[in-house]
Amino acid sequence: GNSGYPVFQTRYARVGVYICYDRHFPEGARILGLHGAEIVYNPSATVSGLSEYLWELEQPAHAVANAYFVAAINRVGTEHPWKIGEFYGKSYFCNPRGKIIAQASRDRDELLVADLDLDEIQKVRDTWQFFRDRRPESYGEITRTLTAASSEAAD
Repeated sequence: GNSGYPVFQTRYARVGVYICYDRHFPEGARILGLHGAEIVYNPSATVSGLSEYLWELEQPAHAVANAYFVAAINRVGTEHPWKIGEFYGKSYFCNPRGKIIAQASRDRDELLVADLDLDEIQKVRDTWQFFRDRRPESYGEITRTLTAASSEAAD
């Protein structure tokens, strides 16, 4: 089918891409896993402040929930003339167990390289049967409650 979450077969791995703000949503991260992603790249331009503490929390959680590698990418520095804050870098790779296995610094432009053992994906899936034990028949509410949460928040 025509999906908003395509996965691309490359010479090295099946790759998915999740863009910046998407990282806050587990639904699309799951779809990429169901589509066979082995590595999900998440390029971001995010500044220190509200969500920095989520940077090393949400994406490793996606890696664990879906047993794939995540490459979390964020730039460093500031961008003029806009005064939106300092980009905090800290790009990283994490494995299907959610462990950060390589990480760049907070304040320098760097090229981060890591060896990813794709066989680790199946080993993790053999241990944690999250795809097998899904209950999609019980998840319909996700698409039925389109505005309830946002209208409750407004009260």
